[in-house]
Amino acid sequence: MKKIAFYICILLLGSTISCNEKTFLEEEPLDFYTPGNSLENRPQFEAAINYLHNRLRFTLFGGINLDANFAFRYATDFAVNATDYNPAVKLNDYKNTMVPTFNVPQFIWEALYVIISNANVVIDRAPASSKLSDTEKKSFRAQALFFRAWSYKILANLFGGVPLVIEEIKVPRRDYVRATREAVYAQCKTDLEEAIASLGNVDQVKDGAVNKQATQHLLTEIYISLKQYNEAINTATQVINYSGVKLMTDRFGRHVNRPGDVYRDLFEANNFNRSSGNREGLYVIQSDYLNPASTQRDVIQWALIPNMGSLTIRSKVNGVEQSVSAIKAFNDKLAGRGVGWMRPTSHFLYTIWQNSKNDIRNSEYNIIRDFQIDGVAPTSPDYGKWYVKDGYKAKVVNFGDTIRNWFPILKKVTMSEGDFPDQVVSKDASGNPLVSPFGGKLLLNASQDMFRDQYLMRLAETYLLRAEANILKGDNAAAAADINVIRARAKTSLISASEATLDFLLDERLRELYGEELRMVTLTRMGKLFERTKKYNEKSGLSIEEYHNLWPIPYSEIERNVNGKIEQNPGYN
Repeated sequence: MKKIAFYICILLLGSTISCNEKTFLEEEPLDFYTPGNSLENRPQFEAAINYLHNRLRFTLFGGINLDANFAFRYATDFAVNATDYNPAVKLNDYKNTMVPTFNVPQFIWEALYVIISNANVVIDRAPASSKLSDTEKKSFRAQALFFRAWSYKILANLFGGVPLVIEEIKVPRRDYVRATREAVYAQCKTDLEEAIASLGNVDQVKDGAVNKQATQHLLTEIYISLKQYNEAINTATQVINYSGVKLMTDRFGRHVNRPGDVYRDLFEANNFNRSSGNREGLYVIQSDYLNPASTQRDVIQWALIPNMGSLTIRSKVNGVEQSVSAIKAFNDKLAGRGVGWMRPTSHFLYTIWQNSKNDIRNSEYNIIRDFQIDGVAPTSPDYGKWYVKDGYKAKVVNFGDTIRNWFPILKKVTMSEGDFPDQVVSKDASGNPLVSPFGGKLLLNASQDMFRDQYLMRLAETYLLRAEANILKGDNAAAAADINVIRARAKTSLISASEATLDFLLDERLRELYGEELRMVTLTRMGKLFERTKKYNEKSGLSIEEYHNLWPIPYSEIERNVNGKIEQNPGYN
């Protein structure tokens, strides 16, 4: 290379141009991206922020690894794995599965550090850009700070102390050490307190954008983790009292004229954003069917809806008793296609509702507990009978029917009648939709994926976070008042101050946030994973140990970190 440069300089000597070999060889990119010019102007920074939104969705809804996505919810007091129930494997068997070489902690660890790494690039480069206004610099940095804090919050909740990386990595490193859990939370606090000052209010930004109230909501949780309860109460109060948000108490949105209730309205397709009249969402993950920008499939419906396509009953066909399908096909009156990967625990399905009579969150519009059989001929005596009420559920045909092929349908993780894309509706030869005589269009197996917005944060949880802070502070009366705001909306009985305990709060979070909450992340944050899973999970509870309150540091991270030492969590050595 030096010889080539020398000869080029010689050729230029005929003119009066001088040649500096070092500067001559520097390329000036004019029409391609390099690390130095890929983040300079507003569109480039907007693309970088959009990528962070995309990676968040990827981490939660089916992108990194199905077992990993589902681990945010099951093997807790909320659900068991129904595909490997007998014999128990996956996290139905905590002791033999949740080990340092298990791929689930590794996938989640890596996915969150990808968000952190990309956020760091924006955080470091936005202030240095000469093509952004001062306001834009602060805004882009603030949004990236939100994503970094959200990712570190989950890492700290699941793993405890983790390596803190708060600058753009420009050269490979193998010398990481763990910061303490408190130091990680403290960094989240620093990030979020800075971000709040430069973010717009939720009613002043685009749907789905990072905003001040979502950031205050996240900061509330961080303050609780740092045992700064007064600060948590104050920050939650700022969100709750902001004029642009409110708990939805009246029917609204696209199906307001149908029988239903306001809780069902909160989860109808196209009802999540403010344009529908919804004022409860703080951060809404945007997703649209066949939108190239929403390519990440949402598999939560697929996992949490029973595998009714395989559900059977004993019925007489031509005088001979046989096993036959209970339904013609999935239909949109009930749900899209599910495979019953996760089955809610009996604690969730039954116990928590016993002292919450008439709770609309448990209404027929939100949890479907029975259906009419249409999989047999109209001449069959079984035709039109109710699967549960008429005793078919009690006459077990096979093991799968009792575990994953039937359990109550959680409507908030699927869509309503008429809302599924036309492409997933079964049709006859003339193109007319096929329907069940008992209501609902029949659906193809392609109805398993759901491209619909999802809440990451909504105001109801802000009330419950403030209640948690008050319980931990010792003000149970104030905690009960916040919990009762949520229960009043649900039209169920109110509680007294003496009933406002952490266990009651966790049950209330199940009643209000089931399906949407990252239950694993909540329980590890509170140090309650072992206690609640042991007590309420029919399978995972048989093998979980107290050390599982924290996940193992992935062995691959320890092994490749040759110039530093990352200590493993106790119990996993």
